[in-house]
Amino acid sequence: MNVLSSLVVVLALILVVYLGVDKAGLTALFGTVLPYVAIVLFLGGFIYRILYWAKSPVPFRIPTTCGQQKTLPWIKPNNFDNPHNGFGVFVRMVLEVLFFRSLFRNTRTQIVKDGPKVGYASNYWLWFLAIAFHWAFLIVFVRHLRFFTEPIPEWILGLQAVDGFIEYGVPVFYITSVLLVVGVAGLLVRRLFSSQLRYISLLNDYFPLFLILGIALTGVLLRHYVKTDIVSVKEMTMGLISFSPVNPEGVHVMFYIHFFLVTCLFAYFPFSKLMHLGGVFLSPTRNLANNNREVRHINPWNPKVKLHSYAEYEDDFRDKMVAAGIPVDKE
Repeated sequence: MNVLSSLVVVLALILVVYLGVDKAGLTALFGTVLPYVAIVLFLGGFIYRILYWAKSPVPFRIPTTCGQQKTLPWIKPNNFDNPHNGFGVFVRMVLEVLFFRSLFRNTRTQIVKDGPKVGYASNYWLWFLAIAFHWAFLIVFVRHLRFFTEPIPEWILGLQAVDGFIEYGVPVFYITSVLLVVGVAGLLVRRLFSSQLRYISLLNDYFPLFLILGIALTGVLLRHYVKTDIVSVKEMTMGLISFSPVNPEGVHVMFYIHFFLVTCLFAYFPFSKLMHLGGVFLSPTRNLANNNREVRHINPWNPKVKLHSYAEYEDDFRDKMVAAGIPVDKE
């Protein structure tokens, strides 16, 4: 039911744009008003979530560890899986954010067919789908900055050249176009066909996958099959970025569909699980050094308590202790 509901919502968004632009002529709404609203929601929501998480108290060192902690000099520690200083944490975060190291090392647990026992197997295909999707999405996002800059920076043109190095077709076919569709489709299929994942999946697990898949497919259609006036598109995007919005003629309705789905993604982003983009840097299981054996950590939120020493306790109950035969320090 969650799968069908998510798909219906994305299809309904596409239908709304088609009817609004092609039938009602609401190009200003979908090309100007809603993008500005989405950007405000994205920036405001993103900043709010980051500040909220940053203010959350973390009184204890609780990093997840997968290696030997630093102890005695003759025991070799694992400086990156169990970092004890800032440099180790930095390397660990770089490997995690850029290369998904923990996912690469992940294993799949299952009941083996030969008998009632648990078996473990590699899960590299999941790592490949995840890293292909995330890197392709990032590169596609950066490539699209050419629509919002004039002149276009040389490094964006260089990235485009590398992405389209096979030089197949006119216009040039980009490798990331395939990787993005394959990555998001693979993650969606995995969630659909894995009974364990399907059992715990909610609407907000399926919706962003369908939404991003819709963005990727409409983008491919725009580049290779649907003809639109790219000069008018650039005029429209430059108008948005310079706060002088225009809605030129000659822009195909497919572009408005693609643009509106991107707008929805921006507006939805801060209120969804996609916020792991910023949350990963604030996760105490990742960004803390495991130096509990080197440094004593005192919880700064512990309430102040009045201590009652043994000498004071004995002064209060000396007579009763002597009567009961309990030895005391002072007679």
